Amino acid sequence: MTNDTMITVQQTSRPTGFPTPGHFAFVESPVPSPEPGTALVENLQWSVDPYHREAMDADVLWTLHSPMEGRTLGRVVDSRTPSLRPGDLVLHRKGWRTHSLVAPGEARPVPDFGPGVPLAAHLSILGGTGLSAYVGLTRIARLQPGEDLFVSAAAGGVGTAAGRLARLLGAGRLVGSTGSAGKVAYLTGEVGFDAAFDYHGGPVTELLAKAAPDGIDAALEGVGGEHLEAAIDALREYGRIAWVGAVGQYHSLPTPPPAPRNLFDLVGKSIRLEGFLVRNHMDAQEELYDLAVPHLRSGALPLDVTVTEGFEHIVDAFLGMLRGGNLGKMLVAA
Repeated sequence: MTNDTMITVQQTSRPTGFPTPGHFAFVESPVPSPEPGTALVENLQWSVDPYHREAMDADVLWTLHSPMEGRTLGRVVDSRTPSLRPGDLVLHRKGWRTHSLVAPGEARPVPDFGPGVPLAAHLSILGGTGLSAYVGLTRIARLQPGEDLFVSAAAGGVGTAAGRLARLLGAGRLVGSTGSAGKVAYLTGEVGFDAAFDYHGGPVTELLAKAAPDGIDAALEGVGGEHLEAAIDALREYGRIAWVGAVGQYHSLPTPPPAPRNLFDLVGKSIRLEGFLVRNHMDAQEELYDLAVPHLRSGALPLDVTVTEGFEHIVDAFLGMLRGGNLGKMLVAA
C-alpha cells in the first residue's frame, strides 16, 4: 500500500456455518478526494464485533462486493466542509477500509477527556460496546444497587464492560460465563466478578446454579439458547433479562437452536425479557461519559481490550474474535 492507495475489505459470498478468510477480499483503489460537503478520513482504529457475523448472512448492513460497515476512529486529512477540519479525530461507521469519505452527519468528534482516556476507550468502554452494556444494565435490566447480576459471554467486549460498569453501579454478586479456565481467572481476578464458570464444564443451568446458589435479580444475555434458559431458571421473582445478542446461534443458520424449554417461567416468576438495539439509545452516551470518564482518568477503570496491529490483519482479528481469541474488546490498530 502507498499513500495514494486505499484498501477496502469486501465480503464476497455468504457463509454457511463459520466464515473463513475466503469470504473476504482486500480491494485496492486510489484514495478518493472529498467532494463538497465531505471530508476524507484516514482510519486509525477499527472495531470488529459479534454483530458483524450476523450481518454476513443478509443484504442489510453488508452488501456483497461493496465496502463493509463498522465502528471506526480516524483523523481528517482533507476536507471540503467547515465542520470537519484537517487534523480532527472523528468516530464514524464507514469502517473496514483504510480511508473513508464522510459527511458531517456521518461522523462525530472524538471527545478530548485529557490524560488517562486513551483513544482505544472510544471504541471500547466509551463506544458502542460500553454503551450496549450501560444501556442493558440501566435502561433495560434496571439494575439497582445490591442486586445480583449474571452476564453471559462475560469475557468479551460487552461482557467485560458490563462487569466493570456493574461494579460502578453498585451491583451485588456478579456472575459470568465464558469459554475457558483462563478467561474465568481473568474475570474473577481482574474484572471484578465474584464467580465465573467455563460453560464447557457441564449444563449451563447447573453451572449457574452452583455459581449463584441464591439466584439472581437480573441478567445481561448475549448468547441465547442454553444460556438464556439458565438465566430464566436462576432468576428470582420479578427478575429482568436484557437481551443484547445471540452469539450461540450466529453460525447455526438456517436452523437456529430451539427456544429455552422453560420459557413459560417468564409468566410464573413475572420475569421481564426485553431485547434492544443500542442505536435506539444514543441519548445515553453522555450518561455513560459521566459515569465512566472520571474512573478512567483516575486509573480505577482499566480497559479490557485485545489489539491486533495492522489493517491487513482485520479479517484474522474478526475470525479470532468469533473463536473467542480475545479478552475484552477486539480492536485493530493501524
